[in-house]
Amino acid sequence: MYICICNGHSDRDIRQAAATGLRCAREIYAHLGKPARCGRCLETAAEVIAEVHAAANAEPLPNETAA
Repeated sequence: MYICICNGHSDRDIRQAAATGLRCAREIYAHLGKPARCGRCLETAAEVIAEVHAAANAEPLPNETAA
């Protein structure tokens, strides 16, 4: 799904960049080569970024073994 229509940034693009450790939508957009324009998408992008980092920090389920 497209998050940023102005630049064509998809949720996949944002998720992949967030997985590298970036935590700010504006930083991610710059990383992707196209900075934010109108800014209407920044809140949604921030939610996607938060999901990525929350999943990365999630505790393993009881039946999962730690590596």
